[in-house]
Amino acid sequence: MTLSFAQVTGVRGGRVLFRDLSFALAPAEALWVQGPNGVGKSTLVRIAAGLLPPADGSVTRDSAVALLAEAAALDAAMQLGAALGFWAGLDGGRDRLDAAMEAMAIRSLADVPVRMLSTGQKRRAAIARVIASNAPIWLLDEPANGLDAASLDLLEAAIARHRAGGGAVLVASHVAVALPDAQVVTL
Repeated sequence: MTLSFAQVTGVRGGRVLFRDLSFALAPAEALWVQGPNGVGKSTLVRIAAGLLPPADGSVTRDSAVALLAEAAALDAAMQLGAALGFWAGLDGGRDRLDAAMEAMAIRSLADVPVRMLSTGQKRRAAIARVIASNAPIWLLDEPANGLDAASLDLLEAAIARHRAGGGAVLVASHVAVALPDAQVVTL
């Protein structure tokens, strides 16, 4: 298994959000964590990434993860290409960055300062960062937020390519994202 939860309990702010959650995500598989805002989807993603400890249970990750969180984590003062290049350098993905930017249709924005990008452009840039990382496990928290229909198509195509190459994807979203044959966890 690439990522598994064994009877995990998630707590945030002293409140139990989910209890005894178990699943196993293998290479080329997808998991859609669905539910309304505030139910614990982001907490689950943070636990999966190792950023929060589970209140109970255990999490196993046997591969590197790439996290798409709410914030794009891009330096607003930098040009987009340089900001993404910083992350690609840390992740060892410099040779994959151009293709990742092309996959999300942002290559033409490489010289634009991050602060000048729209919400959707920043979201596509954050997705390109995940793609360039080459991490076997993608953890995507509300990846469709801020995306128009064409950009959602690009996201879905990137997820399909990742899975076809043996990558695993956990998508936490209250909005449907095309994930054929995905496991579903409803919080």
